[in-house]
Amino acid sequence: MKDLLTAATAVYEKAYAPYSRFKVGAAVRTPSGAIYSGCNVENVAYPEGTCAEAGALAAMVAGGETEIVEVAVIADATAPVPPCGGCRQKLAEFGKPDIKVTMYTLTGDRLETTLADLLPGKFTKDHMKD
Repeated sequence: MKDLLTAATAVYEKAYAPYSRFKVGAAVRTPSGAIYSGCNVENVAYPEGTCAEAGALAAMVAGGETEIVEVAVIADATAPVPPCGGCRQKLAEFGKPDIKVTMYTLTGDRLETTLADLLPGKFTKDHMKD
């Protein structure tokens, strides 16, 4: 897990958050062991920015992989920050319900949960018509 946190922390530093000043870094691990990371990128025209988790998933797909087995998210907050609702759904697209999602603060606080606990009642392909 340390390498996943290291990747999320390194990319956190690169976040583009001039408006909110709330930087976020995220990293995902795939079954191959590869780690993909992303940071939030704001835009003056809210809500046109990109979340860190979405950036990590885009990097993963661009890298030719489509499954995650672990997630780390870090932000400078008073408590560990969970992914937003949209990112929870994006993570659920690529991860099984029992994957570990660990959220960190820069001061070392951490909260570990599962994707299922973050997103009960997720929308799935089973809801789509054939």
